[in-house]
Amino acid sequence: MPDEKPYKYENLPIPTYDEATSSRSPTPATSRPNEASNNEERQGLLGDEARLPVPTRRIGYRPPPTEDDESRRDSLDSLEFLGSDEGRDSMAAEDAEMRREMDEMEIEEPPAEQSRWGKRISSISQSLHFPFKFRLPKWKFKMPEMDASIFILLARMFALLVVVGLAYLLFMSDFFSNASRRMGGQMFDPGRVREWLQEQIDSEKIRDNLEHLTAYDHLAGTQGDFALSNWIQQQFLNAGLENVVRDRYDVYLNYPKAGGRAVEILNADGSVKWKAKLEEDNVYPEERRQQALAFHGHSKSGHVKGPLIYANFGSREDFKRLKDSGIDTKGAIALVKYYGSQGDRSLKVKAAEQAGFAGCIIYSDPAEDGFVKGKAWPDGRFMPADGVQRGSVSLMSWVIGDVLTPGWASVKGAKRLPVADNPGLNKIPSIPLAWRDAQILLQSLKGHGQAVPPEWKGGVPDVEWWTGDLSSPVVHLKNEQDEVEQQPIWNVIGRIQGVEQSEKSIIIGNHRDAWAYGAADPGSGTAILIEMARIFGELKRHGWRPLRTIEFASWDGEEYNLIGSTEYVENNIDKLRANGVAYINVDVAVSGQDFQASASPAFEEVIRVVMDRINNPVRNGSTLLQLWEESKSKLEGLGAGSDYVAFQDIAGVSSIDIGFSGERFPYHSVYDNFEWMEKFGDPGFLYHHMLCQVWSLLVLEMADNPILPLSMPSYATAIGKYVEDLNQWAGSKGANQAGKPKWDIEPLRAAALKFKGDAERYRSWETYWRNFINNNGGYEQMDVSIIRQSYNNRASDFETLLLDLEVGGGVPGREQFKHVLFAPQAWSGYDESFFPAIRDAIEAGDWKAAEKAVGTAAKLLTIASEQLVEGDL
Repeated sequence: MPDEKPYKYENLPIPTYDEATSSRSPTPATSRPNEASNNEERQGLLGDEARLPVPTRRIGYRPPPTEDDESRRDSLDSLEFLGSDEGRDSMAAEDAEMRREMDEMEIEEPPAEQSRWGKRISSISQSLHFPFKFRLPKWKFKMPEMDASIFILLARMFALLVVVGLAYLLFMSDFFSNASRRMGGQMFDPGRVREWLQEQIDSEKIRDNLEHLTAYDHLAGTQGDFALSNWIQQQFLNAGLENVVRDRYDVYLNYPKAGGRAVEILNADGSVKWKAKLEEDNVYPEERRQQALAFHGHSKSGHVKGPLIYANFGSREDFKRLKDSGIDTKGAIALVKYYGSQGDRSLKVKAAEQAGFAGCIIYSDPAEDGFVKGKAWPDGRFMPADGVQRGSVSLMSWVIGDVLTPGWASVKGAKRLPVADNPGLNKIPSIPLAWRDAQILLQSLKGHGQAVPPEWKGGVPDVEWWTGDLSSPVVHLKNEQDEVEQQPIWNVIGRIQGVEQSEKSIIIGNHRDAWAYGAADPGSGTAILIEMARIFGELKRHGWRPLRTIEFASWDGEEYNLIGSTEYVENNIDKLRANGVAYINVDVAVSGQDFQASASPAFEEVIRVVMDRINNPVRNGSTLLQLWEESKSKLEGLGAGSDYVAFQDIAGVSSIDIGFSGERFPYHSVYDNFEWMEKFGDPGFLYHHMLCQVWSLLVLEMADNPILPLSMPSYATAIGKYVEDLNQWAGSKGANQAGKPKWDIEPLRAAALKFKGDAERYRSWETYWRNFINNNGGYEQMDVSIIRQSYNNRASDFETLLLDLEVGGGVPGREQFKHVLFAPQAWSGYDESFFPAIRDAIEAGDWKAAEKAVGTAAKLLTIASEQLVEGDL
């Protein structure tokens, strides 16, 4: 059936924000990045020189809904509300309420500038009483007259002596250290803080957050996305987070044009025989919730025609099989399935391009995520017949972030690469499709090419499976789109300042943008992030502060190519390499009941400690750790696919990604909505509650444990396994076999063995410290505190020292990735991979380059290992 949508795309100028949401006229202004206030933000986004959020134009990416009910203020006006008289009155009332609570709890309001011990002695006037007071004596005699300058000099010398004496008395007697820990022990017992955080988590609030987040679609750079950035910024401010800012970048994005996409079977004369519907059925009847169109992010624009050929999962091996069977694919249109032997959709398109195809169609097969697996929506959790999996086809394994600024931030005035022949983009157009439409295409292949092998058959009903060939029906693939080279996107950042090492940061993040409503991906994570900001902010209101700074981040543009987080990393790279302690990521927080974690091996011990403190109310009250062990789960390595990549692989910040997963769900479709989550994903929001506990306790351990819980012995054990796995894999590729150059892994094996010894020696100081504290009644002398902080810094710096920062350093051909242990695999981006430069070289048959990469990895591992035990601890 032809597309009968009653609207036509018009290439109109982008209206101002006010024009798009009301009848008011805009006020021109100059764009400025990273602004926190509403007026400044509006100037930066709405000025003559800036590009606005993509407006509705009735093509799917909608503005935020408007509400007539003033009792529910829309998120678009949230920042303006803050600056109004009403907003100021509201905040003043909230401030008065907070003071009343503090009076009832007998907690003094902390001073504007707290000392480094501010967290521990926030109510020192109530907890510590001096039996004496310092006062200047009253002189009984009259001072003789003298020159005023001499008097001033003597007074200054006396004051200096008093200050030095007091400093000696207080610091050398461990007054501040002991007093602070005494106060900390009474007010903020670590065990009680953990219990309090767990008690405060409110499943209903998480549910309400998710309902708001899924009220309208919010593709990166659109008005819905902008509205949610306002709303999240308001939630951070309400929670009492500090330095709340909107962090803007201008990046390359594409958007579909209504009527600009088509998949058609043509008659011999070129007329249209059949046309795919493309779009899903309407999920919601309300006009304001009109759903986003189905397309591929960062796909190439263009019209292509060619015979249709089916190629299974679209892996390089699948295309090779077609070639080996004598099927010519040059100029054809590839039809491939999602998932399978090539899980990365962008690499399916790249493999098709390399095999000579002119275009690529990727469809959702019910054997992978539909009725073959179980009941489909609305009766079950799986993808229905009309469901379409959107997604990006930029080459995330090769370039992350803004593809026009790989390796540097996309700020105003930045150098930009051209879109044409960009290393991060495919060169043939592609489009996603539901199996409802793919069924017609597959049926049209009957009798063309060859009958497929059994393992190539999918679950689409009423199909005889044939490959097709150059005699197949001709298909027209049209993909016209808006391409915007500098489209604003907005991260939202808030902080809770640390008191011992405020420069050191624990960053926690989740992306905000979604292909449609995004209940599981990423709304479940965002809903929990907002709840965490609330409970940590409440803890802060009562005087608590962490030892290290906590940064809360809502990333934008993740779905296109991990853009917001990568640009943030590139814009703050020196700070993160010097002071980034850990990054804790949640993407799809909840889509099932099985806890999953992927991380740097340094998290091996702390994640187990956290899981052991959480009971699973669904499964007989067992702890999460017990269930983890019963299922023989393990901490996986990091591949690609979410916002941890830039932190781990570019900045060298130890990273972890956590969530509850399960069977497949209507991924990246309009059916990943609030109703699906409430009915099938997590009825009762029990797993959201548990994930909030895991995330919160993990943050608490990383930010407030006196000893930073990054386990170097666990890291050493993991590296030993990585080396042996690499050696076996290299053997499977012909290492040291007849006709192959000799390849020696011994330098890397020796470095791993040395690290194992150094890691154990490093850990021994922690045992000494704990014994020392226990033997001194919980008190820590100032010199011991300084050594402890140095000890923590060494663990924090270890990951950064594994970066290849030499000129031209990084994975050859993919130099944006600097870590010698972690990076996406070149042709299997989502899977874990270790020693990427070595593997890339062996895959390419370049054994000399592989030997060089072994030397680099061994050298950096040795340097990182030695810094752990360098000098005295």
